Amino acid sequence: MDNIVRSFYQNFIEDNRYQYILDGLKNTLIITFFAVILGTIIGFLIGAIRSTYEKTGKLKFLNAICHIYLAVIRGTPMVLQLLITYFVIFASVNVSKIVVSIIAFGINSGAYVAEIIRSGIMSIDNGQFEAGRSLGFSYNQTMILFIFPQAIKNILPALGNEFIVLLKETSVSGYIAMQDLTKGADIIRSQTYSAFMPLIMAALIYLILVLVLDQFVKYFERKMRNSDH
Repeated sequence: MDNIVRSFYQNFIEDNRYQYILDGLKNTLIITFFAVILGTIIGFLIGAIRSTYEKTGKLKFLNAICHIYLAVIRGTPMVLQLLITYFVIFASVNVSKIVVSIIAFGINSGAYVAEIIRSGIMSIDNGQFEAGRSLGFSYNQTMILFIFPQAIKNILPALGNEFIVLLKETSVSGYIAMQDLTKGADIIRSQTYSAFMPLIMAALIYLILVLVLDQFVKYFERKMRNSDH
């Protein structure tokens, strides 16, 4: 017990090293929050374009661009995308590492969100679409009023899982010297030469964040199911 207390003091209390964890946690939450927003916007746009092409044959050129985007993003590692964004795309621009991380993770997440949304839209029976059109609604009105609400209910668990994956993926931000939660724990390890306590602390914080996010997703699922009654 004394060894555990001494290790805790050395890793977190001494020289206020806990600040590395707090600062890293703050950056992790900022990156995740704004990357989720960016990824959702990109995903909805691309998912709408691809489903429109599959249903009507329109937007062929935009659909081709979306295919290229999806192939590139889903076919390359997240770490490489982050490094290319920072060291290549923004190499000559003085931009915050947090902003670079948000852009990189948001663009990456957008590809997966797009496929989730497309599959959700395509899972809705064509009769629903035809019913909306027969009532005099335009294609866009039918999608917004009839198709999207039903699709969201179907894909919410998959979207929640994608956001959880995104939260954990931000742990590679340290590759561009971004002090996220994982990097903060690693800085403590490099100073104290003790890996167990800081890394376990970071792992526990990630676990708590994931469990909280999972509960939020389940809450919204219940609310949507109740709205059907």
